[in-house]
Amino acid sequence: MAHWAIESLLLWGLASGLAWGVAAWVGGSDWDDVPEWLKSNIWVLPVLTGVVGVLMVFVAPVWRYRVHRWEVSADVVYTRTGWFSREWLLVPVSRIQTVDTKQGWIERTLGLATIHVNTASHTGSSEVSGLSADLATRMAEDLAHRAHALRDDAT
Repeated sequence: MAHWAIESLLLWGLASGLAWGVAAWVGGSDWDDVPEWLKSNIWVLPVLTGVVGVLMVFVAPVWRYRVHRWEVSADVVYTRTGWFSREWLLVPVSRIQTVDTKQGWIERTLGLATIHVNTASHTGSSEVSGLSADLATRMAEDLAHRAHALRDDAT
């Protein structure tokens, strides 16, 4: 959850800084092309960006943690995603082609990793994020071995 909060903080911090810069630029300009109503109300842009940013930093990670789930069984990888509508994705282990592990710099700092379970179908591919790096490595190796053992000759 900290990973998602830090990502949101960086993104919305940048957006808020840009909004304040645009507000200062437009509000302090002597341009005749900018309508007066826009110049007088430009302060709404950084305030609105800040409010949305606070919600995205403090509410969205908690919400995402509550709705995003994953499970690995003997023959299927289940993932559930979605903010308002839920999507369950079931990836049969026998259909897995590759299992990739990645770490962004924030994940690496927090000791986390993400695994990508890839199939031949783009819609059949899945992702599990926020795992400890050791668990992600073990899970990727285990899934790759099981996929190799369960692979059938269907296309």
